[in-house]
Amino acid sequence: MAIGTDLEASILTASLLVSFGIENVWAKAISEAHGLILTQLGVHHVVYPEHDMGQRVAHLVRGCMLDYIEFEDDFAMVKTNPPADIIGLPLSNSAVRSRYGITVVAIKRPGAGFTYATPETVVEADDTIIVAGRTRVTERFSELQ
Repeated sequence: MAIGTDLEASILTASLLVSFGIENVWAKAISEAHGLILTQLGVHHVVYPEHDMGQRVAHLVRGCMLDYIEFEDDFAMVKTNPPADIIGLPLSNSAVRSRYGITVVAIKRPGAGFTYATPETVVEADDTIIVAGRTRVTERFSELQ
C-alpha cells in the first residue's frame, strides 16, 4: 500500500487490508507516528521511503562512497574504492578486518562483474569493493582513499 500523504486514507486502507486477513501487508509511512499507527493496526511491514532515501543520499554526497545500504542494528554495506594500504595485498595479509573492523565481501575488477572476496583475493588500485560492518566503521573506511 503506497498511500502516504493522505493519512486518513492510509490508515483506513491498512485497517481494511488487515481485517480481510491479507497475510503480508506492506505500507508506506511518512512519519514515525504514522508508522506506529500502521504497526498497531497489524501491518506486517512499514517502510519509510522518503526518510530512507534521504539518509542514503546524505551518505553518498558527504563522502567517498559509491553506494550505501544501511540495515537495522547498526549494520551497513558500502561500495567504495580500496584505500592505498591494502592494494597489492591478499586480503588475509592486509588484516583489513582486524585493522578497520570491516569485512570485504565482494570485489569488482574493471570490465568484469562482482565476485565474492576470499582471503586470497589481491586488491588492485582500480578495483571497486563492497565492505560490510558497523555503520560508522564502514563510513570511516570509505573515507580512507
